[in-house]
Amino acid sequence: MNDTVRELMRDKKRIVVKIGSSSLQHAETGDLDYTKLDVLVRELCDLRNRGKDVVLVTSGAIAVGKKAVMMGASMEDNPIAVKQACAAVGQARLMMTYQKIFAEYNQVAAQILMTKNTIVDNLNRFNAQNTFAELFKLGVIPIVNENDTIATYEIEIGDNDTLSAIVASLVEADALLLLSDIDGLYTDDPRQNPDAKYIEVVEELTDDLMNMGKASTGSAVGTGGMNTKLQAAKIASSMGIDMVIANSKDIKVIHRILDGKNIGTLFLAHRDEKFDLPLYVQQMHR
Repeated sequence: MNDTVRELMRDKKRIVVKIGSSSLQHAETGDLDYTKLDVLVRELCDLRNRGKDVVLVTSGAIAVGKKAVMMGASMEDNPIAVKQACAAVGQARLMMTYQKIFAEYNQVAAQILMTKNTIVDNLNRFNAQNTFAELFKLGVIPIVNENDTIATYEIEIGDNDTLSAIVASLVEADALLLLSDIDGLYTDDPRQNPDAKYIEVVEELTDDLMNMGKASTGSAVGTGGMNTKLQAAKIASSMGIDMVIANSKDIKVIHRILDGKNIGTLFLAHRDEKFDLPLYVQQMHR
């Protein structure tokens, strides 16, 4: 059964790829890992060349900005304001880096910054969908991040896992790939419990599985733990989107997963016609 459902990944036409902060930086210095960035962009461009629509949801703006300006600053006085200022610096730097690498592969990229209100407000959501649709027609790869510069609740939530599932729903994607510093879903935290068992396929998101989410992340740079990934899986599955959690140690897993290889944990879609995405987003983290 596992091989059969994996084979279906070959037929996906619209893919959202999310990569976390810790996957983009050198652990030793906190500086951007240009080798990983180059491989990531090459993978996405190759998917585009295969005729697929591609969206990149990227973290890293705050971390990049912090690295650039935090030499003498302190987070203690107003941590949200400092994070917003770092995001303002880091978003520009991160996007400039992406643009340069995409240009090397003759690919046009666009920046889209989203907030919770982009989804909750009907007109904003409609406009965002139109923008994505037009970018796909033009062959452009949208690069999405949360708008940390003006929005505080996204920073406080602190993850792009949920955002990527929301984006995938918004653009009616076929597949969502979450690249992180873990191999997939385990029955427990494998860093703490050596007996934790790896789960290859999740056919249905039960309450027991949802309760297995951990609030911790295992990375000082990243901010989303397994709990946020399971929330993303809940949104994606309910909206009829298959989702895979895989390790970003080797970025080339992107094309391998979409070639049907048994990599990462696959969450199978179970469309729920009663699932109301704007309402779900509005009620999150209340």
